[in-house]
Amino acid sequence: MFTTRNGTPIEPRNFNRAFEAHCQRAGVPTIRVHDTRHTCASLLAALDVHPRVAMRVLRHSQISMTMDVYTQIPSPETRKALDRLIENLTTDQTA
Repeated sequence: MFTTRNGTPIEPRNFNRAFEAHCQRAGVPTIRVHDTRHTCASLLAALDVHPRVAMRVLRHSQISMTMDVYTQIPSPETRKALDRLIENLTTDQTA
């Protein structure tokens, strides 16, 4: 649950509008807020985070929920592409 500055619950539609605005400002595709959980799980798997740790991050009570429903394990080709992306993003582009 998310709250306003006054501590009252945020109306779901207002939260969704704010989330969509953040996506637009960041220049990323707009997805459902719930889909960010799937993205988080898959990114943790791609970063070789232990499944039990990912389970705790996502607050699941069963590892099967984390691994079977939320996580997409990248193929070796996908992993190689992610490694190249990380290398490119962390390389100083001003040099």
